[in-house]
Amino acid sequence: MQAAKPLFDYPKYWAECFGPAPFLPMSRQEMDQLGWDSCDIIIVTGDAYVDHPSFGMAIIGRLLEAQGFRVGIVAQPDWRSKDDFMKLGAPNLFFGVAAGNMDSMINRYTADRKARSDDAYTPGGLAARRPDRASLVYSQRCKEAYSQVPVVLGGIEASLRRIAHYDYWQDKVRRSILMDATADILLYGNAERAVVEIAQRLAFGETIDSITDIRGTAFVRRDTPAGWFEIDSSRIDRPGKVDKIINPYVNTQDSAACAIEQAKGEAQDPGEARVVQLLAHPRMERERTVIRLPSFEKVRNDAVLYAHANRVLHLETNPGNARALVQRHGETDIWLNPPPIPMSTEEMDYVFGLPYARVPHPAYRGEKIPAYEMIRFSVNIMRGCFGGCTFCSITEHEGRIIQNRSHDSIIREIEEMRDKVPGFTGVVSDLGGPTANMYRIACKSHDIEQHCRKPSCVFPGICENLNTDHSSLIELYRKARALPGVKKILIASGLRYDLAVESPEYVRELVTHHVGGYLKIAPEHTERGPLDKMMKPGIGSYDRFKQMFEKYSKEAGKEQYLIPYFIAAHPGTSDEDMMNLALWLKRNGFRADQVQAFYPSPMATATAMYHSGKNPLRKVTYKSDGVQIVKSEQQRRLHKAFLRYHDPKNWPLLREALAAMGRSDLIGSGKHQLIPVHQPQADEYQSARRKNSTPTGSKKAGAGKSLLTQHTGLPPRSHDGKSWEKREQAKAAAEARRKAGKRPTNSGGKPRPVAPR
Repeated sequence: MQAAKPLFDYPKYWAECFGPAPFLPMSRQEMDQLGWDSCDIIIVTGDAYVDHPSFGMAIIGRLLEAQGFRVGIVAQPDWRSKDDFMKLGAPNLFFGVAAGNMDSMINRYTADRKARSDDAYTPGGLAARRPDRASLVYSQRCKEAYSQVPVVLGGIEASLRRIAHYDYWQDKVRRSILMDATADILLYGNAERAVVEIAQRLAFGETIDSITDIRGTAFVRRDTPAGWFEIDSSRIDRPGKVDKIINPYVNTQDSAACAIEQAKGEAQDPGEARVVQLLAHPRMERERTVIRLPSFEKVRNDAVLYAHANRVLHLETNPGNARALVQRHGETDIWLNPPPIPMSTEEMDYVFGLPYARVPHPAYRGEKIPAYEMIRFSVNIMRGCFGGCTFCSITEHEGRIIQNRSHDSIIREIEEMRDKVPGFTGVVSDLGGPTANMYRIACKSHDIEQHCRKPSCVFPGICENLNTDHSSLIELYRKARALPGVKKILIASGLRYDLAVESPEYVRELVTHHVGGYLKIAPEHTERGPLDKMMKPGIGSYDRFKQMFEKYSKEAGKEQYLIPYFIAAHPGTSDEDMMNLALWLKRNGFRADQVQAFYPSPMATATAMYHSGKNPLRKVTYKSDGVQIVKSEQQRRLHKAFLRYHDPKNWPLLREALAAMGRSDLIGSGKHQLIPVHQPQADEYQSARRKNSTPTGSKKAGAGKSLLTQHTGLPPRSHDGKSWEKREQAKAAAEARRKAGKRPTNSGGKPRPVAPR
């Protein structure tokens, strides 16, 4: 992997003399207070501005400020006109545009394509404060406001739409967002290196059109430049070697006249020694090789070619060996340089050590921003994920090479949070990242890591070259909880349990000190079919972790529970798979409150499965095996109903489905049956959600605590705080007494008054 210039080695821009701002300005008045006559760079974002390293605009803004540039923020502008995009004036160098921390369509719509009623990244949680496909709209407005100013597109929305992509909300393949947004260049993945390089080169007088050699960027160009070797991967199912056709007018009986024999030339002695000249092959020069994907027009009209293009893109994601990609859009090409080189620990410390205020901008006047409230007392210790789950976009965006911060940097941030952030009570809500326990886990060999093209380091099993040592993370936990003023450190990030079981000491440390009663993990399913399409481990790994979790919880004298998450309607999932998952849930006493249905996000491998019916994890051909897809609303409802088998509202649908599947034996009140025969009247049962959730304001259940809205693994609590089993026993006893004609009793066994009806 080629060396990259460290982020802190660039010369500072002249505006460094102004020093860091308390907050990056959002108005001309703030610019005047800072003594600025203009901004060098203006960041436009779909999120409210929170000056915290969990928010993309804060990281990029503070990083550019540290390079000496004056950076302004236009947060959640009114996109209906260009006025808000002009309130800070024209930037001297460029507009940086991002939709926010989430793809704007996923932020605004549910997996059932219904508009959400709230937005966690907006003050007050209000919805509809950003447009659909916000990056595209913002870029167009920036060009409308100042047509001569370059627009640099970035963030996760742009990153996941950098080539022709399937759009779930329109149910069609759309062009690269770069074509529709009229932006000048697109940054994908972790963009710190690219954005600093672009800012520095523009400041030195280069034009945006001339910047075509930065990793992690995409741009429009007319044709492949001279000196590049192009590999054509725009077709599939090519024929094999075809022999030359013999001239039908040649007498093949006459070898002297046979054209084929004449073409052989003089016969050579196979035993004769000859000099072999080895010539350099352009394929070996990866830095000058580009792979041509099927064009937008082809993948739009051919879903199998779309799956093939998706496979090629995912094979070219390792920064150590990835080649450039190019895709035709009409008369022009979208050119993608190889992915950015991961940041070193020193660079990660540099980025996270910038002078963040760690609170929302004062312009919001203390109004709650839900996303900030959730991460307010959390610390991000790493980036990236090598899990490769096909439904997830973390790997496509952040990469599969883990980028770690040092212990000292993390400890300093905890101390700063303790001393500066209002409302800190001594509890750190999370010490994690995309995955809680991938900190400092990497390939044993740097050389192997550079050449590896596997999409996952832990599927179908943990790679023998992966170092699964958790000792550095254990040491970090111990240092952090020993800090004065820190009472408790929780781990809220998702845990990779198949990695955790490789280190029993880590599981003991986690369970003994860092679980606040519940721990989130994500088996996602129990059946091999969908798990293989997800690239997730079998349920046996979950069982092993559960045994260790319960053992160490008991040793610590704590009553703690696992919260497993599952996905309905994922590609590769059959009705029988969901039925078996429901039976597993019932056997294990789980009652899901909310359920998660598969959400086809742009560029994910599972999305390519959903759109094409093919499996891009293997070579894609027109004859390759298909993938079972759940697309109809009726079948998606059924799969979600299986996850909520306990909800009487779902019983009619499940009865009908079980009968059609030939599994009527699962209908009844037996221990091993899934749902009862009889349907209660609507007024005879309460919403399952209410039964399974901790009631708001319940003193015994903990007033003010949030509802248990996932697979808690806990017996649901009643309004009086009793456990589910005890409550069910009490109900059964009351029913028996009613049938016997006796009056109900209170908890002491004495008859209690019967309320009038």
